[in-house]
Amino acid sequence: MKILLVFLLLFSLASLPLEARTKHGSGHPVQVKGYTKKNGTYVHSYRRTAPNRTKQDNWSHKGNVNPDTGRAGTQN
Repeated sequence: MKILLVFLLLFSLASLPLEARTKHGSGHPVQVKGYTKKNGTYVHSYRRTAPNRTKQDNWSHKGNVNPDTGRAGTQN
């Protein structure tokens, strides 16, 4: 029984995406609240990817598409 539980635990951890297993990657969207700039311009709230050290889930990089706007990334 213990062997089965250990196997299930290891299998569930191995099935997680690599970003979810590291401290720098989450890839989950973060809601940014609206704010007013110093010059008086209001910036509406928006979503962005959580800060991390990967380009794989950064919506502005080539190969990725922003799920809110449908725009493809352009940065290398």
